[in-house]
Amino acid sequence: MKTNTEIKLFEDRQVRTTWNEEEEQWYFSIVDVVEVLTDSADPKQYIKKMKVREPELSSRWGTICTPTEMNAKDGKRYRTQAASIEGIFRIIQSIPSPKAEPFKLWMAQVASQRLDQLADPERSINQALKDYKRLGYSDNWINQRLKSIEIRKDLTDQWKHHNVQEGTQYATLTDIIYQTWAGRTAKQYKQLKGLKKENLRDNMTNEELVLNMLAELSTTSITKAKDPQTIEDNKQCAAEGGNVARVAREELESKTGKSVVSPLSAQRFFEGQKPKEIDDNEIKE
Repeated sequence: MKTNTEIKLFEDRQVRTTWNEEEEQWYFSIVDVVEVLTDSADPKQYIKKMKVREPELSSRWGTICTPTEMNAKDGKRYRTQAASIEGIFRIIQSIPSPKAEPFKLWMAQVASQRLDQLADPERSINQALKDYKRLGYSDNWINQRLKSIEIRKDLTDQWKHHNVQEGTQYATLTDIIYQTWAGRTAKQYKQLKGLKKENLRDNMTNEELVLNMLAELSTTSITKAKDPQTIEDNKQCAAEGGNVARVAREELESKTGKSVVSPLSAQRFFEGQKPKEIDDNEIKE
């Protein structure tokens, strides 16, 4: 089953989704959906109580729920309880929430958008652009981020062609790239920025994002040239690609006297670039 996890936004709340190419339908993280609809601090416990409260739902849970690999807060992929739109509709029936109807309409819109995107891939790019703008990112950063998505896709395509397994092995190679150019694993990098569930690349500054793009682009080129066939060979390519960006980072830092790897998130970084608003009372005639 070929799938790819995406983060969708419902009222600025994140919901992990996966498009199943074979079935041509979306699967949604049940935990994320329940958290959004109930604002529960412990959605997993809410689900347990919901199943106890409704034996009929509990008896059908095996057919409603489909364990699906999705990205977790630590950036790694785990099998997560997920359901198709039909399954989520059934779960929503058991959740008294004023958000239920708006959420149903939102899911229908997500499904419609996907069909439109399959017919016209440019729609995917335009939707991502709108999402980032809504979150307050600058145009310059958005352009870099969209390019970084393309570069990352090229890299993972190469990994697939060179016997790298999705999930743990992808995460291992990504950590090598980060560790080599930035001196930190993905987990350590997120801890530096104070991130939990947020995407690391979405919280990089322009400099960090560009250097990470260089590291991944270099890894892709080196992988193509060396044609690695084992995970150990791919690790070596990842280290060499990361090293290209490390050299660039050290050269930039020597010229500016500032560390590229920053505890700032992208949003906080750009907020700091906005001109200070002047209070009318501070204006002197």
